[in-house]
Amino acid sequence: MKLHIILIGNKFVYNSALKEYILRRIENKHEFISSVTHFKSSDNSLFLYLQEQLDSNDKIIIITSRKNFSTIGKLICTATSDNQVLHENMLIPQKASLCKERSYLLEYNKTIVNVMQIDEGQMMPHILMPLNEIQATIHVFEEEKDTLISILSPISQMFEVTFSVTQNIKGWLRIDITSKRYGDISHFIEGAKKLLPKKLITSANIITYIIERLSGLKRKVSFAESCTGGLLAYYFTKENGASNILNGSLVTYSNDLKENWLAVSNDTLVESGAVSSSVVYEMSEGVMNVSNADYTLAISGIAGDGGGTKEKPVGTVYISVRSKTLHIEEHLQLSGDRNYIQHQSALHAIKLLLLIDKETFF
Repeated sequence: MKLHIILIGNKFVYNSALKEYILRRIENKHEFISSVTHFKSSDNSLFLYLQEQLDSNDKIIIITSRKNFSTIGKLICTATSDNQVLHENMLIPQKASLCKERSYLLEYNKTIVNVMQIDEGQMMPHILMPLNEIQATIHVFEEEKDTLISILSPISQMFEVTFSVTQNIKGWLRIDITSKRYGDISHFIEGAKKLLPKKLITSANIITYIIERLSGLKRKVSFAESCTGGLLAYYFTKENGASNILNGSLVTYSNDLKENWLAVSNDTLVESGAVSSSVVYEMSEGVMNVSNADYTLAISGIAGDGGGTKEKPVGTVYISVRSKTLHIEEHLQLSGDRNYIQHQSALHAIKLLLLIDKETFF
């Protein structure tokens, strides 16, 4: 069964932070979202759309505001020949099979519907939608997609699991696994680990995994960012426990701050330019001297949409990652708009952090 999300109300169209919170909670707690549909409060086509979806034999999560919550219940009752009843200060369809605060579940024919009410500043109510399959996510590094599929296919057949492979960035693949039984997934992952030593991480969230690993070892990480403008730090600080490992990030956008905060040589900046191997090398060294962290990551590049040259076009990015004993670097030529290039750059830096210390992370 596919999962469809219907967002009803103007706030879910215009309040992107609220909408992202809702979708993030659904994705984190449940499963792949097949579609997301928005309706403004005054959209007259909503009733016909709901009628159509109620005959879809799929899973539907309807998100609405307190203002529209009972109205949506009325529309559902009209479409399903039901009546609304008062239950725990909520008007809900009489045929609702499960109800918790601001959330109820009903089944119509083979369609399962979970209606939830949320407004600005509220916690997400309980998601009552049941899952049919057990799921897990792992990550594989330094492997080609086609090669990985050929490696994993035999053991997926052996343990009767299905998997899909998505490339986050070059050299970083995400594998989503589904099965009717958790034991089968566990055996599949153990088999994959034996076939992919020092390449596979059995965690859905790589950042929380890094935080947990470094927290246990009492190690710290610091960043020096230019074109990503603090995005790398955001990737970490949005997760719980970041303060255990993150000293901070120096956003040295100008050459002056690269010199004054990170001790990047003026000669290096003049001779090589701010976007260069030499500069990120000194940036990662400088932030390690400032923070005394165990690992440092430095990024400098041209995210665009302007600013590129023939020698250094938009998408040129240099990344330097350093531990107490090792240093690795990557020169990238990325494609996309400004934000996509920034996100790719941050992900490449995270990948290099994992690869610089395989004994710790794999």
